[in-house]
Amino acid sequence: MRSVLIIGGGLVGLATAYRILERKGAPRVVLLEKEDRLGAHQSTHNSGVLHAGLYYKPGSAKARLAVTGIRQMVEFCKTEGIPHEICGKLVVATTPDELPRLDELLKRGIANGLQGLRRLEPPEFRKIEPNAAGLAAIHVPEEGIVDYAMVCERLAARIRERGGSILTSARVEQLRRRNNEWVATTRQGDYTAEFLVACAGLHADRVARLAGEQPQTQIVPFRGEYYKLGGAGANLVRNLIYPVPDPKFPFLGVHFTRLIQGGVEAGPNAVLAFAREGYSVWKVNVRDLAEALAFPGLWRFLKNHPAMVRSELARSLSRGAFCRALQKLVPDVRPSDLRKGGAGVRAQAMSRSGELVQDFELLPRDGALHVLNAPSPAATASLAIGSEIAARVLGTGN
Repeated sequence: MRSVLIIGGGLVGLATAYRILERKGAPRVVLLEKEDRLGAHQSTHNSGVLHAGLYYKPGSAKARLAVTGIRQMVEFCKTEGIPHEICGKLVVATTPDELPRLDELLKRGIANGLQGLRRLEPPEFRKIEPNAAGLAAIHVPEEGIVDYAMVCERLAARIRERGGSILTSARVEQLRRRNNEWVATTRQGDYTAEFLVACAGLHADRVARLAGEQPQTQIVPFRGEYYKLGGAGANLVRNLIYPVPDPKFPFLGVHFTRLIQGGVEAGPNAVLAFAREGYSVWKVNVRDLAEALAFPGLWRFLKNHPAMVRSELARSLSRGAFCRALQKLVPDVRPSDLRKGGAGVRAQAMSRSGELVQDFELLPRDGALHVLNAPSPAATASLAIGSEIAARVLGTGN
């Protein structure tokens, strides 16, 4: 193979290009990004956590690639001098019904190969997070925080050093096959390659359709909104404090994250966004909204999770409601401590039955591979995902 075309300049696309180009006799690589900068969406609109793989079903791609990926990402950060810290995380059970789920998480983490996991009673976990409340907790020492924007920058630099081409402001408007190659038509002209890799994130389903695919899932955008802790609340959290996930709900729930640049972030919630890049409640994209409302999976999702929809909307509209959710983990936080923060939009694939696709999903085709679903922990796992894609592209893996 002589050439590979990658669509998408987020962490997964960049890591894929990086991994392909580190192989002996690597093909020519061209990466196309529609924005004027790399990592403009999910890759940098997140809390910067290095996820170790605690939550994910043993044997799933998420579990395997998160565990491998965090170690690869930490090694890359060490080599490149990228700010990061393995600070550890607490997952706290706050009610009796969460205790069996906490124990199940511990079993999952052990099965997934995490090191140093401990179940702690309140006197023990308060030595780590003095202001945390709960009945028991798991300490995950391998988790940490990182500057993903700098990871994007360093990946791009290494790609260019190895002869790869990166073009920004190069939105792909058409894809077609011509003989044995792909032709991508962009606002900057046509680009060709023998193999196509699509890592389009929030637009993964659309790019797949441009290539002639008919994916059975659709990206439905959910915005996650954050607050930052200020005032008297600024020193309430040392590192990372997470809840025990509720299996009835498809999202994790609000939590606390120390940022690598300083400060502590609280969130995110999960509310339907009116645009795939809708980082504020006022951002509306008519096409995005119409597609979402016309998708039967969304209506089935809303019907299946009415309580969650109401509570998430309440947290979006009310600082007090948001704070009450946070107080389950840290009782001393007050509404006056919350300062409006940023937001992200999840590129989460949903089936027509209204179920969120839980695992990473790669769609291999003759001469192409589409990343149809790569939500969290894709940032952490990006180098491992890139290795897997590279092996498939170059014919050295399944």
